[in-house]
Amino acid sequence: MKITIVGAGRAGTSFDAALASAGHEVRLIHHDELERIGDADVVLLCVPDDAIAVVSNALESSEARAVLHVAGSRGLCEVAKHPRAGFLHPLAALSSSDLGASRLRGALFSVGGDDVVSELVASLEGRAIRLRDDQRVNYHATASVAANHLVALMGHVEALAESAGLSFDDFVPLIQQALSDVVAVGAQRALTGPASRSDMATIDAHLAAIPESERATYVALARAAFELAEQRRLASA
Repeated sequence: MKITIVGAGRAGTSFDAALASAGHEVRLIHHDELERIGDADVVLLCVPDDAIAVVSNALESSEARAVLHVAGSRGLCEVAKHPRAGFLHPLAALSSSDLGASRLRGALFSVGGDDVVSELVASLEGRAIRLRDDQRVNYHATASVAANHLVALMGHVEALAESAGLSFDDFVPLIQQALSDVVAVGAQRALTGPASRSDMATIDAHLAAIPESERATYVALARAAFELAEQRRLASA
């Protein structure tokens, strides 16, 4: 399949490498090089979400090709100008082109629109799911929490470790154990620590000890842990 990818950021370069390795003929261009679209069977828009409609509307409509985007929270409206339109959003962290290309192979994709999206996912040995319109933004919010917020949490750990005179690496085994427990038994049962036993004295001591710049994040997460502990208590009552 001939595919032109518009957008040379991390998503675009990841799809470029992954689709090429899957046997497609791929061309990667910038958003201001639309004259280089060529005779593509698929135009894949890997541009910022707010730019999808602008770039899509700048393309000539044609029955000969499908115009797709890769945004998780957007649907068909942004590419509705085109008779063959769709989207495929990978549930994968595309943090670099090499890692992204590797993670796209076998990934889960939220898809919609033209049947070619399912063909592309199959060529990447992935799994396609079709969500209702009212599910899509919630799905993308969950993906953002699972990836972006987790990274932000690790930044919080880095800052606290440094303030204690330690390194982030010292806490990596504990992080891995906690995540492994969540995968094995679920978040409620995996929860440990002072919030899980309503130990306010320890939490107050933590807040007095950690840098002031990190306290708001700590309090927000402690509240979430308290709520999780309460859910566990009610479930076992």
